[in-house]
This record gives sequence, structure tokens and C-alpha cells, in this order.
Amino acid sequence: MKRPVLDREKLAKLKTFDEHLDEKYGPKGSPARDEFEAKARAWYYAECLKDARKKAGLTQQEVADRIGKKRAYVSLIERGKTDIQLSTFILMSEAVGLHLAINY
Repeated sequence: MKRPVLDREKLAKLKTFDEHLDEKYGPKGSPARDEFEAKARAWYYAECLKDARKKAGLTQQEVADRIGKKRAYVSLIERGKTDIQLSTFILMSEAVGLHLAINY
């Protein structure tokens, strides 16, 4: 089987991911880009919590009961639809078996 040949000229013309983000949301430090990056981080952390909850075999209701919140709130967090306080994030992390550490 013959290997395909890469066209280096075409590859050189491709935009980087940062260039795509600059085009869609503006350069780093702009209000739209900062908002996008904040939402992306919220989504990432929400996915981490949701994956850990599922691996622990817990329902949203069980997590809510453990942290003293409503199931609907846990759902909003897992979908990245609400801002979460650090204290709630820590409680929820511990409830699903995650251990947080700050390295500096």
C-alpha cells in the first residue's frame, strides 16, 4: 500500500487553532475571547466532575444529597450552565471521589 504524500505548501497555509480562535472570538485578552475561555474552562471542569460521578456509580441526586444542594443545581453544574463557587466545587469533587491539590 502506497503512503499518501503530504503537500507541505498546503500544510503551511493551514490556520492554527489560535488563529481560528482569534478570528472567531478576537485576540487573547479581548472581552469576547476571555468570555469564551471562561466558558471553556467551566465546561472542562464540569465534564471532569460528571465523569468522576459516573465512575463512582453515583446519580446526580446522590451527589446533591451529599453536598446539600438540589439535583437541578448539580445538573446545571455538569452542563457548565452556572458559575460555581470554589467551596461547592471542592464539596462536589470530594463527593465523587476526586482529591484536589494545588501545586506551585
